[in-house]
Amino acid sequence: MKAGLWMIGTLASFCIMAIGARELNGVLDTFQLLFYRSALGLVIMSSIHVLSGNPHPFRTQYFKQHMIRNTFHFAGQYGWFIGIGLLPLAEVFALEFTTPVWTALIAYFLLKEQMTKVKVFAIVVGLLGVLIILKPGYTLLNGSSFIVLAAAVAFAIAHIFTKSLSYKESPATILFYMSLIQLPLGLIPALFNWQWVTGETWPWIVLIAITGLTAHFCTAKAMQYADVTLVVTLDFLRLPLITLAGIILYNEDFDITLLIGSLLMLTGNLLNIKKSMKHRTT
Repeated sequence: MKAGLWMIGTLASFCIMAIGARELNGVLDTFQLLFYRSALGLVIMSSIHVLSGNPHPFRTQYFKQHMIRNTFHFAGQYGWFIGIGLLPLAEVFALEFTTPVWTALIAYFLLKEQMTKVKVFAIVVGLLGVLIILKPGYTLLNGSSFIVLAAAVAFAIAHIFTKSLSYKESPATILFYMSLIQLPLGLIPALFNWQWVTGETWPWIVLIAITGLTAHFCTAKAMQYADVTLVVTLDFLRLPLITLAGIILYNEDFDITLLIGSLLMLTGNLLNIKKSMKHRTT
């Protein structure tokens, strides 16, 4: 029950963030949007710092890992926000679900993690899902789709470092350094195309900043009350929810191949997770 309530927060956060990004598309430079998101996130996390009463709540011995994680996470966020403005919302979310596939491949080639038969099957099923979504040979491949796929690869690298840091750092510390490190990464390129923000733009910026934090926090809390299999399954509900939002708010068409491809990716991911959990308990 508690995991489900936290996942409602996750689903709402990701959907609101995507809608906010679509509303600001063409209104605000993406680098500037990411800068504001980090700046507001840093204010929120610093306020938690003050209220906690702990003189050093965000002290870390792993700054290098935070730096690497957030460099790739920033790149992934940039590609994701660009994709939101170029593709239907449902396609962006569907392609984002390839992150576990790239995570498994990167862990195998760079970290020399064992490649089991179940993992290979999960990767093949996941890549098949990607092909169904992109439909090569049936339609002209959209370059915008590859931007989101590249973002998913960046998220996968960030995910590997997040997993490592999660054993050593609190979620609040990870979120604090996410805001701190990504602040200059957004500010420096934003200065070359700076735009003064109007009053009607600020609510969307604030919503994106808040949901960027709550999405990560709610997912972490959900995992405290349920195993990762349930969390991943519930997270998949983002796709039908954002599809509905795209249809109602932006008159986007629904393509059944998105659902089929995403279900294949979900199936492969769940098989891999269940096998990993079974291996840890034996």
